[in-house]
Amino acid sequence: MSKIFCKALGIASALLSATLVLASSTLASEVPTTESNSGNRVKDAPQPTPALKQNNQYSQLTNTVQVTSVSELSDVNPTDWAFQALQSLVERYHCIVGYPDGIYQGNRTLSRYEFAVGVEACLNQVNKLIAEGTAEVVKKGDLVVLQRLQSEFAPELSTLGQHLDNLEARTSQLTAQQFSTTTKFRGEAIFALIGASGQKANDNDSVDDNIVFGSRLRLAFNTSFTGKDRLLLRLQARNIPRFDEDVTGTSMTRLGFEGNSRNRLEIDTLQYLFPIGKRGVVYINAQASSDDFADTVNPLFDSGGRGSISRFGRRNPIYRQIGSTGVGINYELSKAVTLGLGYLADDANDPRSGIFKGPYGAIAQLIIQPNKALDLGLTYVRSYNTLNTGTGSELANDPFDRDADHITANSFGVEGTFQVSRTFILGGWVGYTKAKAEDLPNKPEAEIFNYAITLAFRDLGAKGNLAGIVFGQPPKVISNGLGKNFTDPDISFHLEIFYRFQANDKISITPGLLIITNPEHNDSNDTIYLGVVRTTFAF
Repeated sequence: MSKIFCKALGIASALLSATLVLASSTLASEVPTTESNSGNRVKDAPQPTPALKQNNQYSQLTNTVQVTSVSELSDVNPTDWAFQALQSLVERYHCIVGYPDGIYQGNRTLSRYEFAVGVEACLNQVNKLIAEGTAEVVKKGDLVVLQRLQSEFAPELSTLGQHLDNLEARTSQLTAQQFSTTTKFRGEAIFALIGASGQKANDNDSVDDNIVFGSRLRLAFNTSFTGKDRLLLRLQARNIPRFDEDVTGTSMTRLGFEGNSRNRLEIDTLQYLFPIGKRGVVYINAQASSDDFADTVNPLFDSGGRGSISRFGRRNPIYRQIGSTGVGINYELSKAVTLGLGYLADDANDPRSGIFKGPYGAIAQLIIQPNKALDLGLTYVRSYNTLNTGTGSELANDPFDRDADHITANSFGVEGTFQVSRTFILGGWVGYTKAKAEDLPNKPEAEIFNYAITLAFRDLGAKGNLAGIVFGQPPKVISNGLGKNFTDPDISFHLEIFYRFQANDKISITPGLLIITNPEHNDSNDTIYLGVVRTTFAF
């Protein structure tokens, strides 16, 4: 350390610079690391160069605020060795700053670069006082020390100036080349290896035991016109086969990220939302689902790319009795209660049926959050010809065996999650549907029931990882006005186990196993096994 620097620390006038720099000394403790969304450090990410570290530290000086009295700094006491110097500097030169939470952090170490920044800041403040004609407040001794410090740290000041020029040039280039000033782009790609074994449901043939490879690509464009609204356009291309009737003989084995467009790009979501007052948000869906304005209360499992591997494990099947085109609203009744309402039709663009005469689903839901640990959903769905959720038995998806063309249904659901601890979350749901065949004699009714229990273990093994277990009963017809032959005779159980390994903040690998006992709720059918390795890339 130079003699000038030591002298500056030893006399009150030199504290004009030293104590200023200490205000930003937190920056010297550690350069921020690149982290994942869940807090994991990226293992293979290139580390910042020394020059980049210095830029990062310098840029964080903007997190400080000017103070007008040393008493505003909660961690500075009158007994501190630098108290008098700090008080003098605040009152005389106004070049002492603190952090927004009212602390000074004067006991932290600092680098030469940070010290140089402090010297320049105080010198600029002194020059300002001179220019304003208040030079008499500047002590001659302080000027001498500042000039000698400026000379001592001239190389550091020059280096920082060059870095700032480079940053400004780079920022200008990025601004000129960015995709849009109002649109944010996000993407997700899934690569999946899938294999099934067992015997097809209601069939003597074995399940094809070939291992298949499929992929799904999603490109999302979020555009805001006012800063509070959002236009979402999501494009999708995929070639992941459906593991249902043709493969396993049952919809109970469908995956949560399946679908095949033969890799042709198509519109998956087109939605516009805007606020109403401070508590409400309106959703206009040209092509979307209801899970925006009707929370599925299953946040760790609901994502097809990062959550459950199965279609059933993502959410209560009654949410799937909704169309894709319509309007919804999410309104906060209080801090603990939120109301969701929506109406979505399936064939809204068909002149013969339009919005109201074709298949539709109307939903009303209350989300109750009495505390941070508990989320509870109470859901009601009124639907017309949208009974097929693609998750239960064949009868549960069509209880009247294709004889009815006009089926209305009332569905009720209870969903919930409870955070037992920071890393363990218990969840689940119960769903009940009463369907009526409006165009059959005597208008027979059928009752359909499903439930599930979910166990989530966050950060298992490392931060960002997730282990999940789903156990439940897929939708089952428990009674039917057409007779006993139109009810499911036995009970199928859905058991799913998966583990998402977060390689870094952009890549996750999820091996999972799905087991369906008594497929199609028939104990004469053998158990079916489905194995998956899903790799998800976020960009």
